[in-house]
Amino acid sequence: MATEPGDEAGSPPVRPGSDLGRRVVGRREELGLTREETAARAGMDPGYLAYVESRAGVVPLEALTGLADALGTSVSALLGAGTEQPPGRGSLARSPVLEELPPAECREKLAAGGVGRVVFSTPEGPEAVPVNFRLVGDAIVFRTAAEGALAGTVGSEVAFEADRIDETRSEGWSVLARGAAAPVTEPEEQRRLRDTADPRPWAGGERDTWIRIPLGRVTGRRIRSGL
Repeated sequence: MATEPGDEAGSPPVRPGSDLGRRVVGRREELGLTREETAARAGMDPGYLAYVESRAGVVPLEALTGLADALGTSVSALLGAGTEQPPGRGSLARSPVLEELPPAECREKLAAGGVGRVVFSTPEGPEAVPVNFRLVGDAIVFRTAAEGALAGTVGSEVAFEADRIDETRSEGWSVLARGAAAPVTEPEEQRRLRDTADPRPWAGGERDTWIRIPLGRVTGRRIRSGL
């Protein structure tokens, strides 16, 4: 079977599924890079890069930053900053500055709660599922359905990512935490969480399975205008 330009023999062809995917594919083909070579440069799994190229969805800022570095471009360029915008729009992103967030600030941003993504492995490849979460002590806490995919992550290592992005200004931050998903089964503990830190899932249906992700290694980045 023929492969698309720039891919190793045996890699499945990928049809870009979003503007971001088209820009990534176009840039790596311009550089003559295979998907495997690009993924290695960006420090990500080739399967996840295929996901980025083929599906429309939220991509963590940390992953976007690594991908931009691997392709010798900028996050704002991958996001299409300056394209199809009125004159003057996006001018604040001409001199972006990338900063590492200290651990204390990473925790501060997680403490605000909100929506984040649980990233885990499946037989079909990497999966990222959004959840409403709260930071309770040293753990991310959320509720899910007993028979859902997230309930199946209990006992395995997962990553948790939260971010805020302002595409107009090409600014934002991203925090990534890693840990082993564990169930919260004690009725008293569930009651305490429900009374004091209930993340209140937006999705409907029964979501009475509580999962805790103890914070292991936590890293974060912020990108801002240098002007």
